[in-house]
Amino acid sequence: MSTRLSTLADAAGRPLRDVVYEALRSELMNGDITFGERLTEPKLSARFGISRTPIREALTVLCSDGLLQRAEYGFSPVRPSIPLIRDLYELRITLELGGIQRAMTNPAVRHDRELLSAERERWLELRADPPEQQPGFVVRDEEFHVTLLTASGNAELVRALVQVNSRIRHVRMYDFMVNNRIETTIAEHLGILDAVLADDLALAYRLLHTHIGESLDVVLDRVTKAVAAMSLATDRTP
Repeated sequence: MSTRLSTLADAAGRPLRDVVYEALRSELMNGDITFGERLTEPKLSARFGISRTPIREALTVLCSDGLLQRAEYGFSPVRPSIPLIRDLYELRITLELGGIQRAMTNPAVRHDRELLSAERERWLELRADPPEQQPGFVVRDEEFHVTLLTASGNAELVRALVQVNSRIRHVRMYDFMVNNRIETTIAEHLGILDAVLADDLALAYRLLHTHIGESLDVVLDRVTKAVAAMSLATDRTP
């Protein structure tokens, strides 16, 4: 397995850490690693046929993603907390709407049109050729929201959003899978971008609010379904 893994990493131009990370993340999302299972550096090192260093680095990133937590022996999958997810979604809504709000209340604040125009082109390409329904789409979605907030010019808002995204990413991956939101998301992103680029910030604010979750109850309903799917996928008996 060592040769195959090294070949995959070399062919993709990525370090072994990233290849291990993606393999483990996929298994966590698909329920191949159950909530009660323990992951340890020695076992994973033997499994992948590589040294512990890239294993340790991959596990660290998965912990920062909120997918793993340190256990008494090694690491174990995180079981999502609905109250915590609610709090984080509320924070996300506040941060993202704050980016447009600051431009609405301060005439000196102007969105970076070049940055948003480039982002619009990327989403037009996705609309022309939508990706398959898969949890990794959440990363592209995060990039859109980070870019939109970055364009408003407040780096601290962006830094806070990136941190929130990393903590809700695992649940949002299931949201895209369970609720089939990819094509809807693409259309809504383009609508938001068009409104900002047309300087219709009031419309952009409303569209963004609806997109993220105008009703937090609706968002939590989706999250609850996502968490239920995670439990069904991972709480099965061997």
